[in-house]
Amino acid sequence: MILQPIAKVAKSALKKPTTLEYPEQKEKLADTYRGIHKLDMRTCINCSACAKICPNQTIVMVEADYETAFHQGTATKIFPEINLERCLFCALCEEVCPTECLVLTKDTEFESFDRRDFIKRPEALE
Repeated sequence: MILQPIAKVAKSALKKPTTLEYPEQKEKLADTYRGIHKLDMRTCINCSACAKICPNQTIVMVEADYETAFHQGTATKIFPEINLERCLFCALCEEVCPTECLVLTKDTEFESFDRRDFIKRPEALE
């Protein structure tokens, strides 16, 4: 009766560790994984479809400066600003985007000590 728990402990002690030594080792992600958004400001047509379809009202359209084509200067248009803290990562914004300028990447590293860092301005999504 006493030998059975000792055998279990010995067996689990000899197993490989189940945790990863992050950041040296990273977890393998599934093909369907959805991480942080990426925005191509040059192809965005400012249709606001992403903000309208967002079920959590995570996306807000804000004014931002962007580089115009052929480096002729900068202009101001409205672009999506995303609050990652509220985001469900459902990818509806990606599906509804007519120009496919807003996509979800496989980037998993978005940690911060300040909640304001989770609100990503258009420039930060590029």
